[in-house]
Amino acid sequence: MSAIPVSASSLASALMRKEVLDLHAYHVPDSRGLIKLDAMENPYALPLPLRKEIATIVGNAAINRYPDPNPAALKEEICNTLGLPPDMEVLLGNGSDELIQLLALAMNKPGAAMMSLEPSFVMYRMIANYTGMRYVGVPLKINSGADDFSLDMTETLKAIKREQPSLVFLAYPNNPTGNLYPSLDVKRIIEAAPGLVVVDEAYYAFASDSFIPHLASYPNLLVMRTFSKLGMAGLRLGFLAGNKAWLGQLEKLRLPYNVGVLTQLVAGKLLAHHGVLLQQAEQIKMDRARLYQQLGEISAVQVYPSEANFLLFRVSDANEVFGGLRQRGVLIKNLNGGHPMLKNCLRVTVGTRAENDTFIAALRETIIQSA
Repeated sequence: MSAIPVSASSLASALMRKEVLDLHAYHVPDSRGLIKLDAMENPYALPLPLRKEIATIVGNAAINRYPDPNPAALKEEICNTLGLPPDMEVLLGNGSDELIQLLALAMNKPGAAMMSLEPSFVMYRMIANYTGMRYVGVPLKINSGADDFSLDMTETLKAIKREQPSLVFLAYPNNPTGNLYPSLDVKRIIEAAPGLVVVDEAYYAFASDSFIPHLASYPNLLVMRTFSKLGMAGLRLGFLAGNKAWLGQLEKLRLPYNVGVLTQLVAGKLLAHHGVLLQQAEQIKMDRARLYQQLGEISAVQVYPSEANFLLFRVSDANEVFGGLRQRGVLIKNLNGGHPMLKNCLRVTVGTRAENDTFIAALRETIIQSA
């Protein structure tokens, strides 16, 4: 008797985990031909002399060989550049996403919970689902004003006591809202948490505070950073900083050769010129203040304060405004529908002065047309 033909679709549905089948892939829109202000990238090119140095490095790279599995020189450069406390080490990842996944794999004992605040970085929840880890989201406060998305400490501490999370992620500042929680509140969360707390400082270059100086004070604290927002998005390099007692165990789960040859070489050169990137970050911060003021002058827009390289704002019809901006050649991020607290919210990356002006003009035209 011949076998009954089975489709690949039905086989996948039968064999794959339900959590995976229920997920939607992370969507990256086509940005060709558009001013790209949707992904929190640094809009500035590197100085020409530095680009020439990098070109020479890349041209001489031994891409026929596997990368250094434990690039000590790059790790040392990171530690020195960012002033890590003594006795603290770093673990490198292919961006911060890989590190989030690695942490979830390591901490996912039966019944264990991952906790974060909401709305926040979508990959926390998505990776919890990937790994089959129970996820708990604690809502931020909505106060109908500039203080929207503030920490609800009462509910957060209640949730920690109730859920006993083995892993807590705190984006500092938060994405997509841009606000920086009070450091004393973050310390209270670290002290109350029975498990590991990871302070995600993806936007450290644009913020006024960091928890790296506090690493030695809390045995359950790690700080996670990515260099993507600083100007290395194409390199995909992130790291965890903290006590080697944690990082030594996590190294066991890190895939071999997870940071490529070109990333190691180019990132090392860029960190040696860290001041150039920080100067660009300072320009972005100044442009952020100007863009915040411009958005605040539009009566149909509610804009929120930010310590990141983007601004969150709310309009009466986010889908219509998003579409109108795209028709006018500007791509931003539409957050409407992503979380109930983000109804009619949009997020714009701070671009160059010219890009920001084009965005503001397109936004004004769109709002006038839709009125």
